[in-house]
Amino acid sequence: MRILSPASLVIVVVFAVLLFGGKRLPDVARGIGRSLRILKSEGKALRGEFAAGAQAPAAQPAAAVAEPERVVKSAPGASGASRTDRAA
Repeated sequence: MRILSPASLVIVVVFAVLLFGGKRLPDVARGIGRSLRILKSEGKALRGEFAAGAQAPAAQPAAAVAEPERVVKSAPGASGASRTDRAA
């Protein structure tokens, strides 16, 4: 299955030449090529990281984290505006 027919490809090339000009077109193509190379290498690196992470042994359970203190406001009219409780 073809994505672009030959006539469509000619129209795209003519549009690119009109848009960028004949002198800048090689620079634009070079920049696109560099970008694609970088994207390809980063994709390979990410796949390698994911593959390494999948093969790694199960992680050790994290140490127990201390519960933060929370402020409990008392009812209006009660003595003491607020108190701190430790989360259970």
